[in-house]
Amino acid sequence: MSDKNKSEINFLVELDENRIPEKLFWTAKDGGIELEESKAIMLSIWDSKAKESMRIDLWTKDMPVDEMKIFFHQTLVAMSDTFQRATSDEKMTATMRDFCEYFAEKLELTK
Repeated sequence: MSDKNKSEINFLVELDENRIPEKLFWTAKDGGIELEESKAIMLSIWDSKAKESMRIDLWTKDMPVDEMKIFFHQTLVAMSDTFQRATSDEKMTATMRDFCEYFAEKLELTK
């Protein structure tokens, strides 16, 4: 594959002495992002040979719990949208969105 058909997304994790993330940074030069700081990263990768997903879940030790709850909710909503675009399964998408509303309600994220 030629270089013009490649794009990189990089993550930099600064660890404390116990290897706990203190700072997270990401770079996506094609998107104009250079060492942008973040408090949490959730990345899922599909292994087509093993037919299973692999995950990297990282958050800094100073990530506030209330922000983690919002992060999870927004990630679940985005996954519902992605599921709909990827499968066109409207019935299951509606079920997933119903769960997202329930999740937000139980965590008192909606005002």
